[in-house]
Amino acid sequence: MKKIPIEISARHIHLSQKDLEALFGKGYQLKKLRELSQLGEFAAKEKIDIQNSLKPNARKISKVRILGPIRKQIQVELSHTDAIFLKVEPMVRESGNIKGTPGIILVGPKGKIKIKEGVMSARMHIHCSPKESQKLGLKNRMLVSVKTMGIRSITFHKVRVLVKPNYRLYMHLDTDEGNAAGIIKNGRGYLII
Repeated sequence: MKKIPIEISARHIHLSQKDLEALFGKGYQLKKLRELSQLGEFAAKEKIDIQNSLKPNARKISKVRILGPIRKQIQVELSHTDAIFLKVEPMVRESGNIKGTPGIILVGPKGKIKIKEGVMSARMHIHCSPKESQKLGLKNRMLVSVKTMGIRSITFHKVRVLVKPNYRLYMHLDTDEGNAAGIIKNGRGYLII
């Protein structure tokens, strides 16, 4: 069996430049905190709050990390548990597919935005470059299974493979999936095609 590295993708937000400026002020630019495993992507120093309404008893998650670079549209990626806490329908989607997803309120230091859609739980997926995909016998958008290693080993099915030149080989799980498999840091799994 072929081994594959596994990372946990905690709750985070992708913003457009327009929305970043609405939350942080005109002309604002994200400040890089650290590089992520996928080339060109980074965790920003900036964090914002998300809440399910403007009422005083609104459910809220504070200090949600923004990831860069800037995108064309807002995407709020939460775990199933986060979505239930916020009382929004937890919809599993592939990145970029936000049509018909719930909305939420984003609160930054300089403003608030109410989005109509964009809240999702990311579908588990594997990033890999064309060279890595060829070596592993993978094709873009195919579905595979991955058996995790460790004391709480489980097998994830219908894991989408995403192949792009700037991708590096990693499987991404959200915190709920990672916790279920007992993955804390530097997880590994076996690829099952």
